[in-house]
Amino acid sequence: MAAPRKTLFARLRDDPRGVSAVEFALLAPVMIAFYFGLAEFCQGYMAQKRMGHVAAVIADLVSQSDAVTSSQVTDMFRVGDMVMKPFSATPLKQRVSSLTRNSSGVVKVDWSQGAGMTPRSTGSTVTIPTGLIANGESVIMTEATYDYDSPVDYLMPAITRFSQTYYLRPRTVDQVAYSN
Repeated sequence: MAAPRKTLFARLRDDPRGVSAVEFALLAPVMIAFYFGLAEFCQGYMAQKRMGHVAAVIADLVSQSDAVTSSQVTDMFRVGDMVMKPFSATPLKQRVSSLTRNSSGVVKVDWSQGAGMTPRSTGSTVTIPTGLIANGESVIMTEATYDYDSPVDYLMPAITRFSQTYYLRPRTVDQVAYSN
């Protein structure tokens, strides 16, 4: 007596030869999406870290000086642009300000200069972290923002704004002087 012939679907169901191909076909798109998503996240994270480094570098350069001129600060902003490499420096905005806490405990702007950001008005008040400086002391405050636009736009289709504020005390003088 001959065995009954299996239908096409029964034969395919019982044949183990294509299992690996089916599993790969199901997993490959998910793994590829994870790979590109992770690559995009890493690029954004690197841009954010570089922008934070820009704020630190500008504060460090100004705080090491006894006095700065407008052209020196402009050159320091160019250094910040170079720190952003390989990312474009076009969306980078920077501002550096010298702040002093007066005898009443109010923090006021001594001078400010910006690149892509409006300088703070001289004499305007600023809120800084509590306990950063005492009455009569000065601090250099740098601010940087960066509008990151992912080249892939897979996970981050909109522009993401990163911002950083950095504070450093003047190193060689009580207050860094500024002149045009």
